[in-house]
Amino acid sequence: MTDNKQDEKNKELENGMVRGLQNRHVQLIAIAGTIGTGLFLGAGRSISLTGPSIILVYLLTGIFMFFMMRAIGEMLYMDPNQHTFINFITKYVGKGWGFFSGWSYWVSLIFLGMAEITAVATYVQYWFPAWPAWQIQIVFLLILSLVNLIAVRIFGEVEFWFGMLKIITILALIATGVFMVLTDFKTPVGHASLTNITDGFQMFPNGVKNFIVAFQMVFFAYQAIEFVGITTSETANPRKVLPKAIQEIPVRIVIFYVGALVAIMSIFPWKELPVNESPFVMVFQLAGIKWAAAFINFVVLTAAASSLNSTLYSTGRHLYQLANEMDNPLMSKLELDTLSRTGVPSKAIILSAVVIAISAFINVLPGVSDAFALITASSSGVYIAIYFLTMVAHLRYRKSKEFMADGYTMPAYKVLNPLTIIFFIFVFACLFLQDSTFFGAIGAAVWIIVFGIYSNLRHNK
Repeated sequence: MTDNKQDEKNKELENGMVRGLQNRHVQLIAIAGTIGTGLFLGAGRSISLTGPSIILVYLLTGIFMFFMMRAIGEMLYMDPNQHTFINFITKYVGKGWGFFSGWSYWVSLIFLGMAEITAVATYVQYWFPAWPAWQIQIVFLLILSLVNLIAVRIFGEVEFWFGMLKIITILALIATGVFMVLTDFKTPVGHASLTNITDGFQMFPNGVKNFIVAFQMVFFAYQAIEFVGITTSETANPRKVLPKAIQEIPVRIVIFYVGALVAIMSIFPWKELPVNESPFVMVFQLAGIKWAAAFINFVVLTAAASSLNSTLYSTGRHLYQLANEMDNPLMSKLELDTLSRTGVPSKAIILSAVVIAISAFINVLPGVSDAFALITASSSGVYIAIYFLTMVAHLRYRKSKEFMADGYTMPAYKVLNPLTIIFFIFVFACLFLQDSTFFGAIGAAVWIIVFGIYSNLRHNK
């Protein structure tokens, strides 16, 4: 197909959106959605919890996240014009829980965006410590808002290169690890070898509780893996592209997460790894790269910017969808249910960006930052509730008249779907086991109960 013909195809509108995302965009977005800043900065902390068995935690959690993506993928394959998978909760679980999920997901993404923009400022101040954080946040937010407002194809291109940088960095770490093991590389604490993983191996070296607690930490490393499903209504050939992106998730988990962890623990005995220092920086410095710290800081800066870019994309689409579903005079007055000439929900994106921008001023207000931290922690727990409802929606979809038997079906769903639901309940329970997540778990539980009851009463009337 020629470029001109492809461009014409991209301009075709389906359900209001332009299908401007190509296969390469979606594949890289899918990879980027499984790799967060936590791998680059927090791998040392997660390894310190339970040693080499952290690999099992990453694998098990990744498997259940893959099952969830198969459920989402099956429903989106049946109806690829949906702007968001949340619509299936409305359709198959009920309008009350759909209303709850729609607003809860948008609010959770807003707080995620606030956390990301705060992180961006911290990474920029590594080089420019005198720059005020709030100014850095506003500038980045303006730039990424423009990326989202121009056209979906521009968004896809930016995400493609953000994702590429993360992939190259992880592959470079794995290649460095392989080289060091093969050459018996001398380190400050011994030699690089696979025996650093196997010698004295214990499943629970720091106790069963730390092994269990590791699940909630790893779970949030995978948070936003569902983002690739939100791109479906703007993807060319979605029934071909989406299944491929989802089907390759297990391979990506093994390569990028397990591969990186094995490389790190082969180079350093896991007990020698400092909790508060990036293992990536340590490995590249051992390899002779003196500017490793600056490079990894640049990588996590782009990873945070990528997450913020995706958050603006998601919040805009969700708010647009909510505005279309609700008969709300204020939303109509703000024109949140309209699209720009390029098929982008520009008004919804701008409002979402304005709300995220509030975080630029939160930390300068005394006492407010602590409340903000609690709310952000609560929103993470609410995420689990939305995943839970998504799996319930899938079970009901399978029993509906719309079930597409020859579609991209989830295998053994009668067993795997309930197991995934149980896993999500288990992860939510894990939030109560650590002091750092306990109050956030309480906040999430209160939100789910109070807003869940309100949402259902509102729609039952």
